[in-house]
Amino acid sequence: MDRFREIQVFASVAEQGGFAAAARALAMSPPAVTRAVSALEERIGTRLLVRTTRSVRLTESGARFVQDCRRILDELAEAEEAAVGSHAAPRGELRVTAPALFGRLFVTPILGDFLDRYPAVTCQAMFVDRIVNLIDEGQDIAIRIGNLPDSSLTAIRAGTVRRVVFATPSYLKEHGVPRHPRDLAHHRLVQSLAIDSAREWSFLADGSPLSVKIDPRLRVNTNDAAIGLAVQGWGVSQALSYQVAHDLAAGRLQTILGEYELPPLPIHVVHQEGRMVSSKVRAFVDFMVERLRADRSLN
Repeated sequence: MDRFREIQVFASVAEQGGFAAAARALAMSPPAVTRAVSALEERIGTRLLVRTTRSVRLTESGARFVQDCRRILDELAEAEEAAVGSHAAPRGELRVTAPALFGRLFVTPILGDFLDRYPAVTCQAMFVDRIVNLIDEGQDIAIRIGNLPDSSLTAIRAGTVRRVVFATPSYLKEHGVPRHPRDLAHHRLVQSLAIDSAREWSFLADGSPLSVKIDPRLRVNTNDAAIGLAVQGWGVSQALSYQVAHDLAAGRLQTILGEYELPPLPIHVVHQEGRMVSSKVRAFVDFMVERLRADRSLN
């Protein structure tokens, strides 16, 4: 059996949850399915499935490998359609990563609309506040906030955000409005470690960088917690503008020290560079960029 057929069989076993079910789906005998998976495991030198009398489950290596197998099968189907001149409609599983809060506020609604438009696409989204390696972690697309290092990835700019300092109007009325970043020393500060763990906040003064040491009364590991405490009127915090856009628009929060803000940070939609980008990736990148650029809170 050729390598491609082995991959097809293995992917079907993983999808169907067993050898017998995969055999029925592929119109093969169960022994032939078993032999194909065993040959694949022997050729690559690792166990992909754990077999018991009652179940079949993927090993850690198998779980990683099956994602690559599905991507290969999807791309081959698209290539075959393109070869005969038909339009390759988006299909298969799409894997997307983004910062946690940005993912919840912006990416999730866009994903829902995208999946409604393309019913042959499924998606797995990973929202984490760290840089995800697209290749190592099997992701198709990433939304990145901040300046990008040089790499072989393709990046399309889709908007900007600002780093803002804020508090509630009631807090500022009671404790006074800071006029200079150094005035923060006289205020209660709550710091989000998801943005920066350094005990200093950065600003621009007369075009020159200005770092101000801070002594936060509270440090939390999520942006939601820091913003929530500020909304309660407890003190002053810092976040990216999109994270507090709704609270600012509703008047629950007020930005301060705006004349000392750093330059805006770019938002990029990033994907792996390649000779042929799959139709699902191409369609989603175009869809995401269009929607983000249209959002006034990101420009």
